[in-house]
Amino acid sequence: MVVFSVRSLKRIQEGCFAVGLLATTGPAGAASETVLYAFKGGSDGAAPYAGLINLGGKLYGTTYGGGASNYGTVFKLTKAGAETVVYSFKGASDGAYPEAGLIDLGGTLYGTTSYGGASNSGTVFSVTTVGTETVVYSFKGGSDGSHPLASLIDVGGTLYGTTYNGGTSEYGTVFNVTTAGAEKVVYSCKGASDGDGAYPEAGLTNLGGTLYGTTSYGGASNGGTVFSVANAGAETVVYSFKGGSDGAAPYAGLINMGGKLYGTTYDGGASNYGTVFKLTKGGADTVVYSFKGVSNGDGTYPQAGLIKVGNTLYGTTGGGGASNSGTVFSVTKAGAETVVYSFKGGGDGAYPFAGLINLGGTLYGTTEGGGASSNGTVFAVTP
Repeated sequence: MVVFSVRSLKRIQEGCFAVGLLATTGPAGAASETVLYAFKGGSDGAAPYAGLINLGGKLYGTTYGGGASNYGTVFKLTKAGAETVVYSFKGASDGAYPEAGLIDLGGTLYGTTSYGGASNSGTVFSVTTVGTETVVYSFKGGSDGSHPLASLIDVGGTLYGTTYNGGTSEYGTVFNVTTAGAEKVVYSCKGASDGDGAYPEAGLTNLGGTLYGTTSYGGASNGGTVFSVANAGAETVVYSFKGGSDGAAPYAGLINMGGKLYGTTYDGGASNYGTVFKLTKGGADTVVYSFKGVSNGDGTYPQAGLIKVGNTLYGTTGGGGASNSGTVFSVTKAGAETVVYSFKGGGDGAYPFAGLINLGGTLYGTTEGGGASSNGTVFAVTP
C-alpha cells in the first residue's frame, strides 16, 4: 500500500504538478545546476523529501519510497554522484516512510520515520554509516505522539523533535528522547480552540536553552504559530499568523540571524503564495518577502526553511518558477528576492520540498520529482 506523505497531499491539493515538461537541462541564468544523482525508483530509493547533511565528505539523506521493500531508505552520495543505500526500511517494526533528514551524533546518524514501528505511528531510529539500524523509540500513537515528520536536534546529548499527531489532544507534541530510548513529551499542542498551535511539521531551534518551533495550524486565527517551549514544558505562542498578508501555515523550522527568527509560510502573503518572514523573540512580525506566483516566474508555496550564506538567505519553493516545478531562491534581509534557479520539471528535477546546505559556496538539495526516472534527484546549484 502506498501511503501519501503530508507533503505529497499538499502538492496535489495546490495543483503543483507540472505536465509535459521534458527538458533535461536547467534554464539559462546566473546559476548553474547539476544533477548529482537521479533516483531510479527501485532499490536505490525514490522521492527524497528531506534535505542532506555532510558527514566525512559524503552527503547523507533519506528517501520516502523505494529501497528493497519500497518503504524508503537512508542513502549516501559522493559529490561525484556515486550513490549507496546505507539502509532500506522494511516497513514493520524498523520504521517506514522517512520524511525527515538526518543528524550526526558522534558519527551515528539519527532520524525519524513517519510510519512503521511497533504501532505504525512512526519511530526515532539510529543507523551507522555501515548500515546497522536500531529503533531508538517507537511511538504508540497516543499521548506519547505519532507521525514525526521533522528532523531532530541535539541538545546536550538528548534528542528533541516534534510529532504531527498524538499528544493529549491529538494535535501533536514536542518530545525528547535519549539515545537509550527513554522518551518524554515536553509539550502537547492543544489546538486552535485554545489559541494554541496544532500539527507541528518542522523541527526545533535551540536558542539559549529555549526551543522555538512552528505549528502549521492553530493559533488565534488557525493560520499557524511560532512558539517557544522551555525544557520544563512551559509553552508560549510567540506569534499567531492571521492568514492574510502576514502569511499562513508555516511548515518549516526557523533560523536565528542577528537575534531575529527567520522562516517561511506555505500560504498567505500579498498574493497568497507564501512568505519569508522575520520575528523578534518578543513577537513582532515582519514580512520580508511575499511570493508573487507563476505568472511572475516567481516561486510558490515554500515548505522548507532557510539557510544563511553571508548576509543572504537561501531557500526553495515547491512550486512556481518558470515551469511551475519549483525554485531555488535568495532573499536579502531588506527583501530583495532573486530566483537563483527554476526547475524545468524534467531531467533537472522538480518540486524541491527540502532546504539546502552550503558546502564551499555550492548549494546542495533534493527534489521530490523529476530526474531521468521521475523519482527525484540530488542536485547542486552554484549561485
